[in-house]
Amino acid sequence: MLVKMPITFALSGFLAVILALIHLFCGKLRFVDIPRSRWLSGAGGVSVAYVFIHLLPELSEYQFLLRKSQTGIIFYIENHVYLIALIGLGIFYWLERLAIVSCQRQQKVGKGKVTTVEIFWLNIVSFAIYNSLIGYLLLHREQTDIANLISFTSAMALHFIVNDHGLRQNHKSIYDRFGKWILAFSIILGWVIGSATKITEAAIAVLFSFLAGGIILNVLKEELPEERESRFWAFALGACIYAILSNTQTIIEFYR
Repeated sequence: MLVKMPITFALSGFLAVILALIHLFCGKLRFVDIPRSRWLSGAGGVSVAYVFIHLLPELSEYQFLLRKSQTGIIFYIENHVYLIALIGLGIFYWLERLAIVSCQRQQKVGKGKVTTVEIFWLNIVSFAIYNSLIGYLLLHREQTDIANLISFTSAMALHFIVNDHGLRQNHKSIYDRFGKWILAFSIILGWVIGSATKITEAAIAVLFSFLAGGIILNVLKEELPEERESRFWAFALGACIYAILSNTQTIIEFYR
């Protein structure tokens, strides 16, 4: 007997594969070469727009969920979701600083502007967990409709292009040999785990909050430094286009 597969489940699996392929092939795209192109700044703008239009409102919803499930020490923490997001931001900021300092030290001793192998693996393992969470959340989010799934995936796809560029700059050839394959696989692994397990809403709130902090840091660190040669007009255009597309339904209803 054939079992009907929910369309959102099948679509989420397909989109997980698409996200994995982005890590494998975006390094071959000419528009991500140095100096930083307008396309990367545009992708960064979309990612930032996603943070403010979707991610922060979802954090507010998850905050409500955690307050309903207060137990133990979490009962004494007023803004659980935002604290967890701050922890995520802090961890990825620490990882970025480790990579920068490692590159500087390697350059001083004549080994080129590249991280040590130890820092590379620390970064890759951390980003593998990060990507696994994104793969998992393709199936488990507060809003699970098709439109929201496509919106989430679109923003993460452009976010991965920006992340991939930054990781390649820090780790060079070792990233292409090992790193991108691990990150691509981790997305699929996260989706597989998500398809086989279901955790509580409070646990999903914690995972999403941690991921949110990481996304905020990883978006801004790729746009703000002077050496990134970012293009503000492309960044702003990407943010505006995503904001308009995300609110198309609201705009249509307004003019009816």
